[in-house]
Amino acid sequence: MELKTKIDAQEGKQDLTITREFDLPLQLLFKAYEEPEIVAQWMGTKVLQLENKKHGSYRFETSDKNGNVVFRANGTIHDFVPDQKITRTFEMENTPFDVQLEFLEFEALTDQTSKLTMHVVYRSVELRDNMLKLPFKQGLNLAHNRLQEVVGQLK
Repeated sequence: MELKTKIDAQEGKQDLTITREFDLPLQLLFKAYEEPEIVAQWMGTKVLQLENKKHGSYRFETSDKNGNVVFRANGTIHDFVPDQKITRTFEMENTPFDVQLEFLEFEALTDQTSKLTMHVVYRSVELRDNMLKLPFKQGLNLAHNRLQEVVGQLK
């Protein structure tokens, strides 16, 4: 099965570009990253904090069925322009992965379709390559499929 979320990771570089087209109007795609309740649904995580503003921050947490925390992520939002872009850092706590810098750009393709482009910069080529060894592509594709499903119901 072809993955709808595309990842371009050029050999020897410490960044990658993720692109995905959605059958969603631009405003709904952006809302999926802006509204804590929607983020929680498609990411399958608890949104502890989401301050969508310049110098804002966010924190996510996922627990197993016994209440044990299995994933925590946080970051700082450096730029936030509604329906256009979000620039933020992303850090997974308690992992060997260093903080990464993410540039998210949102683009209308038609009245009913839109595109997300994420440019992600890692501290080193090695860190980026280690991330790509994980089921990163499949996980991201599944998350974006869920985003399409959850937000598509808001149409």
